[in-house]
Amino acid sequence: MAGRISRQFIDDLLARADIVDLIDGRVPLKKAGKNYQACCPFHNEKSPSFTVSQDKQFYHCFGCGEHGNAISFLMEFDRLDFVDAVEELASHCGIEVVREENNASPRQQRQQQLAYQQKQDDYELMNQVSRFYQQQLKTAVDKETAINYLKSRGLSGEIVKRFGIGYISDAWDGMMKVFSPKVKPISNSLN
Repeated sequence: MAGRISRQFIDDLLARADIVDLIDGRVPLKKAGKNYQACCPFHNEKSPSFTVSQDKQFYHCFGCGEHGNAISFLMEFDRLDFVDAVEELASHCGIEVVREENNASPRQQRQQQLAYQQKQDDYELMNQVSRFYQQQLKTAVDKETAINYLKSRGLSGEIVKRFGIGYISDAWDGMMKVFSPKVKPISNSLN
Protein backbone atom coordinates (compact mmCIF):
# COMPACT_ATOMS: atom_id res chain seq x y z
CA MET A 1 0.00 0.00 0.00
CA ALA A 2 2.61 2.55 -1.04
CA GLY A 3 0.12 4.88 -2.74
CA ARG A 4 -2.87 5.24 -5.00
CA ILE A 5 -3.06 3.49 -8.33
CA SER A 6 -3.65 6.12 -11.01
CA ARG A 7 -6.65 5.99 -13.31
CA GLN A 8 -4.25 6.21 -16.26
CA PHE A 9 -2.45 3.04 -15.13
CA ILE A 10 -5.76 1.20 -14.75
CA ASP A 11 -6.90 2.30 -18.22
CA ASP A 12 -3.56 1.24 -19.74
CA LEU A 13 -3.73 -2.10 -17.90
CA LEU A 14 -7.22 -2.82 -19.24
CA ALA A 15 -6.05 -1.90 -22.76
CA ARG A 16 -3.12 -4.34 -22.50
CA ALA A 17 -5.06 -7.22 -20.93
CA ASP A 18 -6.62 -9.92 -23.07
CA ILE A 19 -9.91 -10.72 -21.33
CA VAL A 20 -10.32 -13.95 -23.30
CA ASP A 21 -6.95 -15.26 -22.10
CA LEU A 22 -7.70 -14.18 -18.52
CA ILE A 23 -11.16 -15.77 -18.33
CA ASP A 24 -10.17 -18.88 -20.31
CA GLY A 25 -7.58 -19.60 -17.61
CA ARG A 26 -10.43 -19.87 -15.08
CA VAL A 27 -13.46 -20.87 -17.19
CA PRO A 28 -12.83 -22.87 -20.39
CA LEU A 29 -14.17 -20.83 -23.32
CA LYS A 30 -15.25 -21.99 -26.78
CA LYS A 31 -15.17 -19.86 -29.92
CA ALA A 32 -18.66 -18.85 -31.08
CA GLY A 33 -18.50 -16.58 -34.11
CA LYS A 34 -16.28 -13.64 -33.26
CA ASN A 35 -16.92 -14.05 -29.51
CA TYR A 36 -16.33 -16.81 -26.96
CA GLN A 37 -18.87 -18.68 -24.85
CA ALA A 38 -19.12 -20.83 -21.74
CA CYS A 39 -21.60 -21.79 -19.09
CA CYS A 40 -21.74 -18.88 -16.67
CA PRO A 41 -19.45 -19.22 -13.65
CA PHE A 42 -21.78 -17.00 -11.60
CA HIS A 43 -24.91 -19.14 -11.75
CA ASN A 44 -25.84 -22.72 -12.62
CA GLU A 45 -26.95 -23.34 -16.18
CA LYS A 46 -26.98 -26.16 -18.70
CA SER A 47 -26.44 -24.23 -21.92
CA PRO A 48 -23.89 -21.43 -22.37
CA SER A 49 -25.18 -17.88 -21.98
CA PHE A 50 -21.87 -16.36 -20.82
CA THR A 51 -20.23 -14.44 -23.69
CA VAL A 52 -16.77 -12.86 -23.82
CA SER A 53 -15.94 -10.30 -26.49
CA GLN A 54 -12.28 -9.99 -27.39
CA ASP A 55 -12.92 -6.92 -29.54
CA LYS A 56 -14.75 -5.01 -26.81
CA GLN A 57 -12.83 -6.57 -23.90
CA PHE A 58 -15.89 -7.33 -21.78
CA TYR A 59 -18.03 -10.25 -20.68
CA HIS A 60 -21.80 -10.57 -20.33
CA CYS A 61 -24.12 -13.33 -19.16
CA PHE A 62 -27.52 -13.27 -20.79
CA GLY A 63 -28.83 -15.57 -18.05
CA CYS A 64 -27.99 -13.70 -14.84
CA GLY A 65 -26.94 -10.30 -16.21
CA GLU A 66 -23.36 -10.32 -14.85
CA HIS A 67 -21.11 -8.19 -17.03
CA GLY A 68 -17.94 -6.16 -16.90
CA ASN A 69 -14.27 -5.95 -17.77
CA ALA A 70 -11.21 -7.95 -16.74
CA ILE A 71 -10.97 -6.26 -13.33
CA SER A 72 -14.63 -6.79 -12.45
CA PHE A 73 -14.35 -10.44 -13.54
CA LEU A 74 -11.45 -10.98 -11.13
CA MET A 75 -13.38 -9.23 -8.37
CA GLU A 76 -16.41 -11.48 -8.87
CA PHE A 77 -14.76 -14.79 -9.79
CA ASP A 78 -11.76 -14.67 -7.43
CA ARG A 79 -13.65 -12.60 -4.82
CA LEU A 80 -10.98 -9.90 -4.69
CA ASP A 81 -11.32 -6.28 -3.75
CA PHE A 82 -10.56 -3.69 -6.43
CA VAL A 83 -6.89 -3.11 -5.58
CA ASP A 84 -6.15 -6.84 -5.33
CA ALA A 85 -7.91 -7.41 -8.67
CA VAL A 86 -5.77 -4.70 -10.31
CA GLU A 87 -2.63 -6.28 -8.86
CA GLU A 88 -3.73 -9.76 -10.02
CA LEU A 89 -4.43 -8.49 -13.55
CA ALA A 90 -1.10 -6.65 -13.67
CA SER A 91 0.66 -9.84 -12.57
CA HIS A 92 -1.23 -11.78 -15.25
CA CYS A 93 -0.01 -9.25 -17.84
CA GLY A 94 3.53 -9.35 -16.50
CA ILE A 95 3.70 -5.71 -15.44
CA GLU A 96 4.30 -4.04 -12.11
CA VAL A 97 1.62 -1.87 -10.56
CA VAL A 98 2.64 1.78 -10.65
CA ARG A 99 1.44 3.76 -7.67
CA GLU A 100 1.32 7.46 -7.08
CA GLU A 101 3.61 8.82 -4.43
CA ASN A 102 2.13 8.73 -0.97
CA ASN A 103 2.69 11.97 0.92
CA ALA A 104 1.34 10.58 4.18
CA SER A 105 3.51 10.66 7.27
CA PRO A 106 4.80 7.35 8.68
CA ARG A 107 2.10 7.55 11.36
CA GLN A 108 -0.62 8.10 8.75
CA GLN A 109 0.77 5.26 6.62
CA ARG A 110 0.68 2.96 9.66
CA GLN A 111 -2.93 4.00 10.36
CA GLN A 112 -3.83 3.35 6.72
CA GLN A 113 -2.17 -0.05 6.91
CA LEU A 114 -3.98 -0.91 10.15
CA ALA A 115 -7.30 0.25 8.69
CA TYR A 116 -6.69 -1.88 5.59
CA GLN A 117 -5.84 -4.95 7.69
CA GLN A 118 -8.90 -4.40 9.90
CA LYS A 119 -11.06 -4.23 6.79
CA GLN A 120 -9.59 -7.52 5.51
CA ASP A 121 -10.10 -9.15 8.92
CA ASP A 122 -13.70 -7.90 9.01
CA TYR A 123 -14.40 -9.31 5.53
CA GLU A 124 -12.98 -12.68 6.54
CA LEU A 125 -15.03 -12.76 9.74
CA MET A 126 -18.19 -11.83 7.83
CA ASN A 127 -17.50 -14.63 5.33
CA GLN A 128 -17.11 -17.11 8.20
CA VAL A 129 -20.33 -15.89 9.84
CA SER A 130 -22.16 -16.14 6.52
CA ARG A 131 -20.96 -19.73 6.05
CA PHE A 132 -22.05 -20.47 9.64
CA TYR A 133 -25.61 -19.27 8.94
CA GLN A 134 -25.71 -21.24 5.68
CA GLN A 135 -24.53 -24.36 7.51
CA GLN A 136 -27.20 -23.85 10.19
CA LEU A 137 -29.86 -24.04 7.49
CA LYS A 138 -28.62 -27.60 6.87
CA THR A 139 -27.92 -28.75 10.43
CA ALA A 140 -30.12 -26.86 12.94
CA VAL A 141 -32.56 -28.98 14.93
CA ASP A 142 -35.48 -26.88 13.68
CA LYS A 143 -34.16 -26.44 10.12
CA GLU A 144 -37.39 -27.79 8.60
CA THR A 145 -39.26 -24.69 9.83
CA ALA A 146 -36.88 -22.45 7.91
CA ILE A 147 -36.80 -24.67 4.82
CA ASN A 148 -40.60 -24.83 4.67
CA TYR A 149 -40.77 -21.04 5.03
CA LEU A 150 -38.28 -20.52 2.19
CA LYS A 151 -40.21 -22.94 -0.02
CA SER A 152 -43.47 -21.14 0.78
CA ARG A 153 -41.82 -17.93 -0.47
CA GLY A 154 -40.91 -19.67 -3.74
CA LEU A 155 -37.18 -19.97 -3.08
CA SER A 156 -35.53 -23.07 -4.51
CA GLY A 157 -32.41 -24.69 -3.09
CA GLU A 158 -30.45 -23.22 -6.01
CA ILE A 159 -31.55 -19.68 -5.14
CA VAL A 160 -30.83 -20.21 -1.45
CA LYS A 161 -27.32 -21.38 -2.33
CA ARG A 162 -26.70 -18.64 -4.90
CA PHE A 163 -27.63 -15.83 -2.53
CA GLY A 164 -26.06 -17.41 0.54
CA ILE A 165 -29.28 -17.52 2.53
CA GLY A 166 -28.84 -18.97 5.99
CA TYR A 167 -30.73 -19.54 9.21
CA ILE A 168 -30.32 -19.34 12.96
CA SER A 169 -32.73 -20.85 15.44
CA ASP A 170 -34.32 -18.98 18.35
CA ALA A 171 -31.11 -19.22 20.36
CA TRP A 172 -30.09 -15.57 20.06
CA ASP A 173 -26.49 -16.21 21.03
CA GLY A 174 -25.81 -19.16 18.70
CA MET A 175 -23.47 -17.24 16.44
CA MET A 176 -21.68 -15.57 19.34
CA LYS A 177 -20.95 -18.95 20.96
CA VAL A 178 -19.01 -19.92 17.86
CA PHE A 179 -17.37 -16.60 16.97
CA SER A 180 -16.91 -14.68 20.24
CA PRO A 181 -13.20 -15.57 20.54
CA LYS A 182 -12.68 -14.23 17.00
CA VAL A 183 -14.54 -10.94 17.54
CA LYS A 184 -12.23 -8.12 18.45
CA PRO A 185 -13.63 -5.38 20.69
CA ILE A 186 -14.25 -2.13 18.89
CA SER A 187 -11.91 0.56 20.14
CA ASN A 188 -13.27 4.01 20.68
CA SER A 189 -11.62 6.08 17.95
CA LEU A 190 -12.93 9.33 19.43
CA ASN A 191 -10.48 9.23 22.35
